Amino acid sequence: MTPSGTRRQLSTADERKRTVLQTAVSAFADRGYFGTTTTDVAKRAGISQAYVYRLFPDKEALFVAVVEHCFALIRDSLSDGAAAAGGSAPEEVLRAMGDAYAQLIADRNLLLLQLHAQCAAAAEPAIREAVRAGYARLVEYVRGVSGAAEPDIQRFFATGMLCHLVVAIDADQVEAPWARALSEGLRHY
Repeated sequence: MTPSGTRRQLSTADERKRTVLQTAVSAFADRGYFGTTTTDVAKRAGISQAYVYRLFPDKEALFVAVVEHCFALIRDSLSDGAAAAGGSAPEEVLRAMGDAYAQLIADRNLLLLQLHAQCAAAAEPAIREAVRAGYARLVEYVRGVSGAAEPDIQRFFATGMLCHLVVAIDADQVEAPWARALSEGLRHY
């Protein structure tokens, strides 16, 4: 019982796991896979490192879970965008999904986490597989929902990658020809 007489609701393991994942996004976004420790994540989550290990067997499993969480957020965002499309033509659906994604990566933590995941994927097979699987699901989702042709799907994802670069280095804030060439026509929030 709390001082006000109400019963305190305890966190379930799933709720705690979700909290740790959300906290880990910002921790890994700041310093990447190689620069972040489970102690860093535990401190940010307000729990012990031992509890992190109760939820995840090791740092790699935690990072893979964070990557999967990130891809789920992207998928939800694309779904919201597709639902908000002004029509069913592939270009309209892609435009709406792109707008939803641009709003999602306004949260720099998600953007930076994706960049760090792609970098770690080059060296760590389990992370590489999680990133591959995440993109495979996203590409198939975009293909199925939009009905777009292969070149349009490729352009959609290529534009997303360019958005990562532009947002990560704040190129849209730089007044120079190279920066304008990269950021012209991209949506930012």
